[in-house]
Amino acid sequence: MILSAPPLVCREAVEFMSDYLDGSLRRRDRKRLEGHLSNCDVCREYLEQLREIVAVSGRVDVEELPQATLDGLVEIFRQLRSGD
Repeated sequence: MILSAPPLVCREAVEFMSDYLDGSLRRRDRKRLEGHLSNCDVCREYLEQLREIVAVSGRVDVEELPQATLDGLVEIFRQLRSGD
């Protein structure tokens, strides 16, 4: 008997999104995420924002960014990772 995985909550969905975007998310988790996205407008919007960030960041030369901008991005990343 194969047990199905429980549905994702938003916090779990967000944790899967980077791997989803780069194609490295396991099939089972991809299906769970896609199921969640089909019912969650907030997470769909967040995923679209991530896609836009990836598209724009590919055109930005990191060495041209002001140090304050880099510091701010690092702080945002830390907050996302800590769940604050």
